[in-house]
Amino acid sequence: QVQLLESGGGLVQAGGSLRLSCAASGLRFDMYGMAWFRQAPGKEREFVAGITWDGGVTNYADSVKGRFTISRDNAKNTVFLQMNSLTPEDTAAYHCAVIPTQFYSHRAEFFDSWGQGTQVTVSS
Repeated sequence: QVQLLESGGGLVQAGGSLRLSCAASGLRFDMYGMAWFRQAPGKEREFVAGITWDGGVTNYADSVKGRFTISRDNAKNTVFLQMNSLTPEDTAAYHCAVIPTQFYSHRAEFFDSWGQGTQVTVSS
């Protein structure tokens, strides 16, 4: 059974930074692409960042490009999201997800395992 456990969320002031982690178990982690999505109250879930199985290719939503960095440590079965220059618009629950391919997608329906999420709140 695949399990994804996010951590690292919290309350931060605008301009601050957070580093999210997602620890995976129950799968050959180094075979699959991963992504971070977020969902704010009253809004649809949106793609934030994706990474291929080997970390060789990454992709970002335009709203976070240049501020967020996705990375992974296959030896530790963990994917990270470094978030800098946070704004109140980044406030959301952040979820990691695994897709059953070596690559990633912007579309949530292609991901078959999800974590429970970690809350990020950015105050102005």
